[in-house]
Amino acid sequence: MKTRAVRQARSPLYSLARIGLFALWIQCHAASLFAQQPFFTDDAAVTAPGIVHFEFFNEIDGLQSSQYPNLRQNTANFKLNYGLPHDLELDVDVPYISISRAAGMKPSSSGPGDTDFGIKWNFRSSPDFQRVALAATFYIEVPTGNVHDELGSGVADYWLNFILQKPFTTRTRINTNLGFLFAGNTSTGAIGVQTTRGHVVTGGLCLLHDFNPRLTLGAEVYGGFADNDQLGRRQLQGLAGGDYTLREGLDLTFGLIAGKYEASPRLGGQIGFTVDLPTAMRKSSVKQSPLRSSLTSLKDGPR
Repeated sequence: MKTRAVRQARSPLYSLARIGLFALWIQCHAASLFAQQPFFTDDAAVTAPGIVHFEFFNEIDGLQSSQYPNLRQNTANFKLNYGLPHDLELDVDVPYISISRAAGMKPSSSGPGDTDFGIKWNFRSSPDFQRVALAATFYIEVPTGNVHDELGSGVADYWLNFILQKPFTTRTRINTNLGFLFAGNTSTGAIGVQTTRGHVVTGGLCLLHDFNPRLTLGAEVYGGFADNDQLGRRQLQGLAGGDYTLREGLDLTFGLIAGKYEASPRLGGQIGFTVDLPTAMRKSSVKQSPLRSSLTSLKDGPR
């Protein structure tokens, strides 16, 4: 990413970061799936123009006891990004969800979930570790999942998210998200904040470190709440995981999840991969971690 920030602009940016972190602590912000895999907190980078980026992950979650008779949920998520000029990116993703339930209760169910369409704009980039990068995303989720089987929410979602990325060194950085759902909810199957009316505040905080050019590890906290407790469920959870570069344009991602409140998994694990096309088709022996490459002018694919 590129940075066009000037010294005079840093003070209000830091104030914005403090406000976002305070809101995260007070309000239990929610997660989204629109992020730098395996993390739910998005970074500010976008896919380079003309590059197709594909992400897949499979997440297995043990649900909270308050979700009974729902016991476990498996989410296989497929996501495509396409880079446009002017630091823009188009996104689409759809999950395939399986919910396991207690014997003798409602039968287990599986099928496609709700489909998301989005656009991301990186309006302030950062070429070095002294500058703050800023971006925003807007998503519309179409209710394509079966509501009766708890695979879809049954409502259309309209969600705006702001992203702040602050590098501390060439290897360490922090991402902060603050979002707002104007309508709908954050639920993916049995997980997420559900609401029939009202709004949902979302957010996250993620710390990342590049241990070498191939391996990046990090940890995050994220959550969410509806503006009326009677209309939704709180969500607060954390994830520790990372990204390992197998070759240029091809990465393995992994993470462990622990959560609190009904809308979060009790315990879970995630494994997946990301592919940049046509980058992955080229022969190359050296590549930076994609999470580290978010500090460059443009990256080959989104995280």
